[in-house]
Amino acid sequence: MIYKRSSALFEEAKRYIPGGVNSPVRAFKAVGGNPLFVKRAKGAYLIDEDGNKLIDFISSWGPLILGHAFPPVVDAITAKAKLGTSFGIPTEIETDLARLAVNMVPNVDKIRFVNSGTEACMSAIRLARGFTGKDKIIKFAGCYHGHSDSFLIQAGSGAVTFGSPNSPGVTKGTAKDTLLAKYNDLESVQEIIDANKDEIAAIIIEPVAGNMGCIIPRMEFINGLRELCTQERILLVFDEVMTGFRLGAGGAQEVLSIKADIIAFGKVIGGGLPVGAFAAREEIMAYLAPDGPVYQAGTLSGNPLAMSAGLAMLTELNNNRGVFQSLAEKTEYLHMGIAKVLNNHSIPHRINRFGSMISVHFTKDEVYDFDSAAKGNNERFKAYFHGMLSEGVYLPPSAFESYFLNDALSYDDLDFTIAALENIAPKLADIIV
Repeated sequence: MIYKRSSALFEEAKRYIPGGVNSPVRAFKAVGGNPLFVKRAKGAYLIDEDGNKLIDFISSWGPLILGHAFPPVVDAITAKAKLGTSFGIPTEIETDLARLAVNMVPNVDKIRFVNSGTEACMSAIRLARGFTGKDKIIKFAGCYHGHSDSFLIQAGSGAVTFGSPNSPGVTKGTAKDTLLAKYNDLESVQEIIDANKDEIAAIIIEPVAGNMGCIIPRMEFINGLRELCTQERILLVFDEVMTGFRLGAGGAQEVLSIKADIIAFGKVIGGGLPVGAFAAREEIMAYLAPDGPVYQAGTLSGNPLAMSAGLAMLTELNNNRGVFQSLAEKTEYLHMGIAKVLNNHSIPHRINRFGSMISVHFTKDEVYDFDSAAKGNNERFKAYFHGMLSEGVYLPPSAFESYFLNDALSYDDLDFTIAALENIAPKLADIIV
């Protein structure tokens, strides 16, 4: 494939935008080379600025469950834009979407819309601190909750010590209130709780992680978290920015049969437009301004374009719940096809899959947390990514990101993808580990 125009556009972008991109993963630093610039998309396909047609397995990082330019969403945005793009004043459609979301999601009474998943997680933590009167939180290594200061924390010298900033600009004072545990390791959580008795406001987690590849929670771990939070009067916060309305109509809470105290949403709830939300039961949400003392605001929160797109998307998902089974079946089909090719070429690998999320790790060992995900052979992944790209398949440009399938993908698309892997597998097998 030819990427001449994309390369030229990237060079021009770097003159005006840091790194040439507005979100770091887009820069291809993890895989090398220059990023593609997309011109348009429809259904399961991307068309880049050089006219290359690619099968898309990121779906705008999750929200496009029904494919690109899904007609009901496009029609809703178009109709609403003609009436005005934003007002900073309440509109009826905000309530319409809130009512539908609350009715679809278990264990919530009220919801507040924001403009991104980062805002949703940041606000959820502030609300948890305000409700409990405690300052510290626990997060998990490898889980990403946006770029708010509280979340950009790396491990300290031991499990019971506070973390340290992993980005300049994050203060040590902020970092001391974020404690880092290991995903799928309940003992690490218990150890932190014991060392910080009655000081922890919340535990925040991706219930099915998507930022170290797709990592599936062990049921004894996720159930244990719920029990610990209840016993210790800690709020359990589910970051469902990726999983909400994707794994099921009620998100990961429904699929895992776990009730979180606060849930953060993004992506899907805006039908692919920039939007986020956080939700909880009445007694917690009552602490939020203007009803309560915990302040949160956003001039364009609940803007009519995002609300119209979200209402169209959630209405379709609510009325056609068979889409979740369809997506799961397609993802399983892709899993089996990829595994068969890699096994036939004796390429060590692990494939993690949950619903319509899947990731391929080039390691022979089980992948269940950040450390085990980091054991994957990165040189093989780079060759895999660029090899698939050359065949017309666009995958996440990082070994630490989940794929997100959309229901516009046909089985012919999946067969094409499996055949593309067969074409590049000999080169992958030749890479010396």
